[in-house]
Amino acid sequence: CVCVQLGSMGSATALKRRNDEETKRLNATGLLTGLAIAVHNFPEGLATFVGAMADPALGGAIAVAIAIHNVPEGVCVAMPIYYATGSRLRAFMWATLSGVSEPIGALFGYAVLGGEINNVSYGVMFGLVAGMMVYISLAELLPSAYRYDSNPIVVTTAMVTGMVVMALSLVAFQL
Repeated sequence: CVCVQLGSMGSATALKRRNDEETKRLNATGLLTGLAIAVHNFPEGLATFVGAMADPALGGAIAVAIAIHNVPEGVCVAMPIYYATGSRLRAFMWATLSGVSEPIGALFGYAVLGGEINNVSYGVMFGLVAGMMVYISLAELLPSAYRYDSNPIVVTTAMVTGMVVMALSLVAFQL
C-alpha cells in the first residue's frame, strides 16, 4: 500500500525539491513501516522455527516463502527512508533492521521450547503464530489496503487470489 503510493514520487532529483515537512513525513512513514514489519516478522521467525522442528522440509519451504516475501517488505521500508534522506546506506540499514526480528522470533521459539518439542507444544506454537498472523492481516493489512485503494474489487480479488495460491501450495506440498 505504502509502496504503491511512494513508487510514484519520482526520481532522486525530486529529493532536492522536497520541503522539510515532506521529508519528515517520509522519514516517519519509513520508520513506522519498519516497526510494523518488525512486529510482523517476529511470528514468521517463530513459524519457521516450529515448522523446521516439526519437519525440516516444511521448515525449509517456510523459510524460502518468507525470504521471497521479505524482499518487497524491505523495499517498503527502504523507499520512504531513501526519499527522505537520499541515503542508500540508511535505507538499507533500516530495511535490514526491520527483518532482524525474524531470527529473534526463531530464537524465542528455541528458548521457550528448546530441542524437546511434543505435539502439545507444536499445537500451542502454531496456534499462537496463526493467531498473530491472522490478527495482523485482518486488523492492519486489509484495512490499510482498502483505505489506499479507490476500487475495493482489486483488494478483494488480490486477497482471494492469495488464498487460492496458498491453498494450492498446501496441496502441492502433499504430493
